Amino acid sequence: MGAGKTTVGKKLAHRIGWSFVDTDQLVEKRCGTTISVIFEVEGEKGFRAREQKIIEEVMNKRKQVIASGGGAPIELKNRKALEKGFVVYLFVEPLSIWKRLKTDDSRPILRSSRDLKKTIEKLFNDRDHIYRELADHVVIGGNDQIKQVVSNLELIVKSKQI
Repeated sequence: MGAGKTTVGKKLAHRIGWSFVDTDQLVEKRCGTTISVIFEVEGEKGFRAREQKIIEEVMNKRKQVIASGGGAPIELKNRKALEKGFVVYLFVEPLSIWKRLKTDDSRPILRSSRDLKKTIEKLFNDRDHIYRELADHVVIGGNDQIKQVVSNLELIVKSKQI
């Protein structure tokens, strides 16, 4: 959440000539509404069920860069589906994520937080080990490193002939 997966993913897909899929955007497109509305109407459980269907669907295709939502890998079924591909964990320090998201009220999982910094740190601490376990490769991200991250990932994709 807030690591820059969509930004990096779009740029990487363009560089290597693959399609790009953002699972959150695809859920919104299919539902005809925002994730915030889905959370309000169906709760997180309803959103996660929709997200899971999308992930299972997109993981059956090749030659695409996929950016999943930050909470997607928490679900075991999503991890199993994501393992079909080459998974990159775009690591960004919680403080950097907080700086990016402190004025962003579009993320339902953070909206009700009384202490955004602590909530982000807790989510990070809960998720980091799962991301690392799932990842085939960990990349250190950050605003000033987008070009370098994309270049490094392009080399990895080409060298592994993914």
